[in-house]
Amino acid sequence: MALYTIINFVFQVYYYMIIAYVLMSWVPQMRDTGIGQLLERLVDPYLSIFRRFIPSLGFIDISPIVALIALYFAENGLYSLLGRLL
Repeated sequence: MALYTIINFVFQVYYYMIIAYVLMSWVPQMRDTGIGQLLERLVDPYLSIFRRFIPSLGFIDISPIVALIALYFAENGLYSLLGRLL
């Protein structure tokens, strides 16, 4: 059970990191801070995968929404795989 708790914690932290990164895009000065640069280094490589395939709709970028959904399915798939192994 401890493994499930750790995996859940890691995924939840990454969910919140993506959400914080998206919210920081509304305030461009936030990206110049240390936390903003750290979030960019950790989240942008994952989001760039989805940005290659999903064009932005004018000012709206829906790639983070798709990335969160994909992360949800990856988490559930990992739980299913671990359930079968353990």
